[in-house]
Amino acid sequence: EQSGVDVRVARIFNTFGPRMNPSDGRVVSNFIVQALQGHDMTIYGDGSATRSFQYVDDLVRGLMALMEGSYDMPVNLGNPEEYSIGQFAKLIHGITHSNSSIKNLPATADDPRQRKPDITVARNNIGWEPRVHVEDGLQHTIRYFQQELRENGEIASTGPGQFAAVTKRNDE
Repeated sequence: EQSGVDVRVARIFNTFGPRMNPSDGRVVSNFIVQALQGHDMTIYGDGSATRSFQYVDDLVRGLMALMEGSYDMPVNLGNPEEYSIGQFAKLIHGITHSNSSIKNLPATADDPRQRKPDITVARNNIGWEPRVHVEDGLQHTIRYFQQELRENGEIASTGPGQFAAVTKRNDE
């Protein structure tokens, strides 16, 4: 409790799902948009750096469990299943049945080699762990991006040092 307010701290790891900005520059949205449009799927570096990805439904469940529980120390919310960026590009390439090429570009200087959450605290103290398999979450997310492309036409992906334009949808 801080200043009479119940406080919880979640460290959120890479999260993806429908309604994410298709031009946000993150690896999931970039790979999906590039694959669906038949553009080169761009990997920065040799593809051996690893990341972990969680579907948005798992994050929401984790936040709810944290907020509704009594545990008040920091908790990692993420999926400990690790993919190399190269593996992840091939996974999305396969799911989308894309004719894109996978292209390696120079690595960015500040890109970490590994991002993998230790969710032991979340398992032991709030009874949480991810349930949605990454491939299942990707299926949902890819369907969303396919719909976005049908409705809005071409989508530009962004890379390191570029910023995405965030636009407000009419229904929001």
